[in-house]
Amino acid sequence: MARHPLPVLGQGSLRPDGSRIRLHPHEAHGRFTRIRRVVFAVLLVVYVALPFIRIGGRPAVFLDVAHRRFFLFGAAFNAQDFWMVFLFLAGAVLLLVAATAVYGRVWCGYACPQTVFLEGVARRLEGWIEGPASHRRRVDAAWRDGTRPAGVVARKSLKHVVFVVLSLALAHVLLGYFVSFPSLADMVTRSPGEHPSAFAWTMGIALALYLDLAFFREQLCFILCPYGRLQSALMDEDTVVIGYDQPRGEPRGKASDPNAGDCVDCGACVQVCPTGIDIRKGLQMECIACGSCIDACDGVMDKLGRARGLVRYDMARTLERGEPAKRVSRSRLRIYGAAALLWGVGVAFALGSHTDFEANLLRPRTGASFQRSPSADGGPETIRNTLELHLVNKRDEPQRFQLEAQGETPVELPAEVTLGAGESRVVMVVAQRAAPVPAGARTRIFVRGAQDARAVELAFLGPRR
Repeated sequence: MARHPLPVLGQGSLRPDGSRIRLHPHEAHGRFTRIRRVVFAVLLVVYVALPFIRIGGRPAVFLDVAHRRFFLFGAAFNAQDFWMVFLFLAGAVLLLVAATAVYGRVWCGYACPQTVFLEGVARRLEGWIEGPASHRRRVDAAWRDGTRPAGVVARKSLKHVVFVVLSLALAHVLLGYFVSFPSLADMVTRSPGEHPSAFAWTMGIALALYLDLAFFREQLCFILCPYGRLQSALMDEDTVVIGYDQPRGEPRGKASDPNAGDCVDCGACVQVCPTGIDIRKGLQMECIACGSCIDACDGVMDKLGRARGLVRYDMARTLERGEPAKRVSRSRLRIYGAAALLWGVGVAFALGSHTDFEANLLRPRTGASFQRSPSADGGPETIRNTLELHLVNKRDEPQRFQLEAQGETPVELPAEVTLGAGESRVVMVVAQRAAPVPAGARTRIFVRGAQDARAVELAFLGPRR
């Protein structure tokens, strides 16, 4: 049987024949690796803690889709506030675009959930169970040859069991954002048949996470995620990227060669790359700007007594041509700044107009817009308008509403209505007056809640003559 050699590092995750290379990056050590680990730990703690931390009696983040109520850090929202989702998503996209223009794919390397779960958890568990990266590469090569080294099957089986448990744990935490922790604990202890939808969603998410962490891995970034392909449009020559100082490093050679550059071609930058590329070939779509290659190269430079920064974060024009960087305030950043200003105005308006209840006066969807009743004594006929006042209590506690009509048209409506937490109700409103109806006859109905007050206007309709 033909023997498969170890993969040639630096060619990415595919061989020349199109088959996939199973990547096993070495563990890097250095300042950027330490920063990433701290960021990973913080993000993981936040992800796990948010459904369990309670603010105002509710989880800090609770998306109660079933009852169309949403609680974010003590503020309550309902389905009528869904338009704010677009506003916050637009802000997130704007922030990502601006960050990419300034710092490249820093999101991918430090904060993307795929990176946090894979690099911050899964690969570390894999290293503890199966051994260092060099050992895993040799095992994979032997596995392709049909050889099963002693203990490998048991270790790989244990790894996949751990990945299944990890995927289930992450999926259940995600479910906690939608059902709250007490409900989640109750669901886990009961039969899945009592909550089939939640069970199906959780198992589906857990399966997707397991397949990603155990098999798909970096291919998610290359195949499914469009962000890497957009970087050429989002970045320019003044964007901070990871690059190789070619004039300083070339020609490569031994450390003892006085005619060689600073790069000794040790391959350390390639061995630690989570996407398997060689940063010395220039910026590539697969680069997630994690900084592992910088830490690896700096470690080698320290041992050789040479200056750090052969591989570093820098602007493309400086790395490629040695030119000084332009001003940070360039055209695209000014455009992003203007967009951010507009977004800030939109957020201020949204938060300023947000109330803890909704009050809308609507006419019935069926029937005539007004009714005519002849007088029994031969006098003017009576014109009646029947409307529906839709009240929605957005608060997470009962709320009492005071209703009052002011205007020239008499209105019949209850003086007080009490709604439970998140409850909605339709209150019938009847306005009537004697004919003829003057043009522009209007009445205002004031709705006063515990903290806010609103006024809705009733335009009285009647026959033209």
